[in-house]
Amino acid sequence: MALAMGAWRRLGSLQHVATPVILLLLGSACAQDYEPTWDSLDSRPLPAWFDEAKFGIFIHWGLFSVPSFGSEWFWWYWQKQHMSCYVRFMKANYRPGFTYEDFGPLFTAEFFDANQWADIFEASGAKYMVLTSKHHEGFTLWNSKYSWNWNSVDVGPKRDIVAELAKAIRSKTSLRFGLYHSLFEWFNPLFLSDESNLFKTRMFSFTKSLPELYELVTKYQPEIVWSDGDGDAPDVYWNSTGFLAWLYNESPVRDTVVTNDRWGQDCICKHGGYYTCADRYNPGHLLNHKWENCMTIDKKSWGYRRNAKIEDYLTIEELIEQLVETVSCGGNLLLNIGPTREGLIIPLFEERLRQIGSWLDVNGEAIYSTVPWKAQNDTATPGVWCICLDIEHH
Repeated sequence: MALAMGAWRRLGSLQHVATPVILLLLGSACAQDYEPTWDSLDSRPLPAWFDEAKFGIFIHWGLFSVPSFGSEWFWWYWQKQHMSCYVRFMKANYRPGFTYEDFGPLFTAEFFDANQWADIFEASGAKYMVLTSKHHEGFTLWNSKYSWNWNSVDVGPKRDIVAELAKAIRSKTSLRFGLYHSLFEWFNPLFLSDESNLFKTRMFSFTKSLPELYELVTKYQPEIVWSDGDGDAPDVYWNSTGFLAWLYNESPVRDTVVTNDRWGQDCICKHGGYYTCADRYNPGHLLNHKWENCMTIDKKSWGYRRNAKIEDYLTIEELIEQLVETVSCGGNLLLNIGPTREGLIIPLFEERLRQIGSWLDVNGEAIYSTVPWKAQNDTATPGVWCICLDIEHH
């Protein structure tokens, strides 16, 4: 592996250096107004910082971190699908009649130190991070006006997690701050009512989900808005184009914000600032649109699992291989960790992040601000991937 990575770096460093093209622009630049249509929104150039960044950290944290069993879809698997392992887990560990809402006070975050997290992320070599401000369970990590006592300020830690982490990231690191937001909520009665009406009504999207998005952007100014969870509803139901037009034209982050492609069931891998296409998406070849490989250190879950085994975690060699392959094919790697309910990043996750940072200290020139080469890999030598330095940034 070490030889393969070294060979890959030499190839990227020495062959086919990209030559910058200098354009003379006449007249003053003017801001473009984007219409609430996909044709218009998709014409917006992706802010250059995102392609240059290459590597980010994803954080899945919420009430699912309390049981920390199975996966972050705990509530769904337990109460909707009644999967036997989840039912047995609850019977063995919690009193009869215990509800998912009862996990709220147990989400304590007493060891959550945003500055410590920021130090770890900086050491990893990541250039951006994305926090789950709200997952499909509907519990928000900020004191949202639209989440009725179902948030981290009113319940559990009594802390604005989003605000604390945003402050630490911006004051202690060079990372860009981003937020994940789930459009739908599994068991919200307003969403279930709209769903039963085949999404001809829009009570949930207009009174809950969209107001949350505007609130998040206005209050915390994330430079990545990572949307997820369309609930099989079309983008028209979510008024996605209307929100994105505001985001690109009027929001406080209009010049630097990037967005993904999860804005409705007909949008993924088709519309948006960059494509994610699917979880753990890694096509292994060059795409004609910027993309991101969002993946996990834990092979089986995005949230922290107490029942994980050592073989469930990717090794540092496997993670470096994912990073190299992703970047050589024009993508960014968004690597996920799941903190504990107390707010700790477990030692294994911290170790992996610091190991990546150590590798990037040596090999970062072949990752950051690079562009794909005409060929992505050496078919004769497994594990060797090719990249091209952008001389403008080196």
